[in-house]
Amino acid sequence: MTTTETLPSVAALDLRFDAERMAAEIRGLRDEPWRRNRIVSSDGIGHEIMDDWKMFILRGPNGDVQRTDPGGAGLASHADTPLLRRMPYHAQVLASIPAPLFSARLIGLGPGAKLHEHRDGKWGFRWGVMRLHIPIITNPGATLVVEGEEFHWDEGRLWYADFDRPHYAQNLGTERRIHLVVDCMPTPELLALFPEPFKKRLPWTEVLFARPEVPLPPGQLASFETRFPMPATFPEWSDEPERDPDANIDAAVELNDGRLVLHAENKPLFGLVHIGAGEFQLEGWTTERTLHIDRTGPHPSVRFRIREGSTYQETRRPLTAGGL
Repeated sequence: MTTTETLPSVAALDLRFDAERMAAEIRGLRDEPWRRNRIVSSDGIGHEIMDDWKMFILRGPNGDVQRTDPGGAGLASHADTPLLRRMPYHAQVLASIPAPLFSARLIGLGPGAKLHEHRDGKWGFRWGVMRLHIPIITNPGATLVVEGEEFHWDEGRLWYADFDRPHYAQNLGTERRIHLVVDCMPTPELLALFPEPFKKRLPWTEVLFARPEVPLPPGQLASFETRFPMPATFPEWSDEPERDPDANIDAAVELNDGRLVLHAENKPLFGLVHIGAGEFQLEGWTTERTLHIDRTGPHPSVRFRIREGSTYQETRRPLTAGGL
């Protein structure tokens, strides 16, 4: 067991908001339809989930109100949706969370609804991504169950849970439960809001903190275009990769519409975000997975890193002759 797995599964953060103001803004969206959640995987956008689990999207992939999934590593960057412009207090709430944000979704769980137990997978301190909740409209029967322990969260407070552990939500009350659910990257400022006993137990060396983008001058982007063999498992997220971990696939970094994109087998997979010194993380994701293009020395190469907390796997592949 890693030390983060011995931490409490839930924590109340030292940040509160006016739940009544938030609820009033939600009531102002009566002309907008609640959207059913869709699961997105490596196979694309899936079917709608038919449970009474519906959403308003305030921030998400490409700022699209119809993308109910939280996004992830890919070609789409996260952006505010038009709905957020109608909700100035929600915008203020999001701006006050001291962390780079991915998605922000208002999630309603209907009366009597219960979600199946599941794990979100690769979600937490060791992967550099956190899921936070702000209950807005709730009732005593609206609970979260993590590893068999039941929690009821009070309105207006910012809450953390370890959603990499088995969990489910249920609403045994008579009104819709609504939470603002925010995905973000950890920062020291965000962790400072955790309770003191939690911070004392948290192994800070196991946290993948957010690293800021270091924009490259437009004139230098083309210098990173190159071709190389890539480990076949690098673009896979499953705990049980489908491909042979020793196999390679043809890959390239190309300049598309003014930004660098990682292609594999002639297909664009991920936008690249420069975080300094020729190292790139994947658009929509964290430093859990990076590639470093190194043209120095007699053997130019690409280094692929997959991190989990303080440990990482690194694989080096040479640049091909056509990419020099």
